[in-house]
Amino acid sequence: MTAAEEHPDVPIRDLLRVGAGRPVDLAAIDPRSTPGLPPLPVTGPDRKAWARDEVRRLGDDLARQQEMLYAQAVAGLGDRRVLLVLQAMDCGGKGGAVKRVAGAMNPLGLHIRAFGPPTPEELDHHFLWRVRRALPAAGYVGMFDRSHYEDVLVVRVDELVPEEVWRPRYDEINAFEAELVDEGYTLIKVFLHISFDEQRTRLMSRLTDPTKHWKYHPGDVAARAKWPEYQAAYTEAMRRCATDAAPWYVVPADRKWYRDWALTHLVREHFAALGLSYPPAAVDLRHEQARLLAGDGAVSADSSEVNSR
Repeated sequence: MTAAEEHPDVPIRDLLRVGAGRPVDLAAIDPRSTPGLPPLPVTGPDRKAWARDEVRRLGDDLARQQEMLYAQAVAGLGDRRVLLVLQAMDCGGKGGAVKRVAGAMNPLGLHIRAFGPPTPEELDHHFLWRVRRALPAAGYVGMFDRSHYEDVLVVRVDELVPEEVWRPRYDEINAFEAELVDEGYTLIKVFLHISFDEQRTRLMSRLTDPTKHWKYHPGDVAARAKWPEYQAAYTEAMRRCATDAAPWYVVPADRKWYRDWALTHLVREHFAALGLSYPPAAVDLRHEQARLLAGDGAVSADSSEVNSR
């Protein structure tokens, strides 16, 4: 029996959540699994096509939710904002996931930032400095391709700083995220979980497909050689930095179509929990309707007079 059949009515956010008192064991999570996906009688035999249709359908609701979030901020009704944080091993699908989720929303209300190696200027500041500068404004949906977690991941695995420097950062991250939640942020922290074999397939594709050569970096193979160290680093980061206010979610990501379906559901469920609505009118609607009609009538009368001359 599949996870979907065992938990037919359980929200995706509950099925994929780890940490905050829940065990974190990446080795026990199958990257090809499909938690929450409805059974075959619902999806039909072509689950991939069904999931992609669902992503398009749910995209309309995501766009509506985003518009309400933005409208409330414009109306001065709050400082709420949503921040999706995506982490993954190389080739984990962060860029593709951003494209699928962001593609349904209005670009005017989006703030997307990809974090690469820190610049010399960024290295001169606290590790959270560049992240604070990239936070979305009120009413916006922010999406981070990598994030502040790089400073307890690559920094740890590649020994870029001593352990006495990176280890206290777990507590700093927790304090930072608690601050954001208090300020009105909804944090959705997602680890896109791919397998060692799937990463090889995707890296090889980047080496053999001319349209993907630009995605390849020799450092990806060097990082792959440290796969166990990265899995341990991710596990501890999720264990240490998963809180009730800012939990972690692990999305099995070997199947891209499931990744997109699960992530879309995850974001939609978080939006639904906000209870958003369009703000009420800030003007006397009847008065403004009367003004509009009166103005149109005057313009029509003037036009008729001119035409009769």
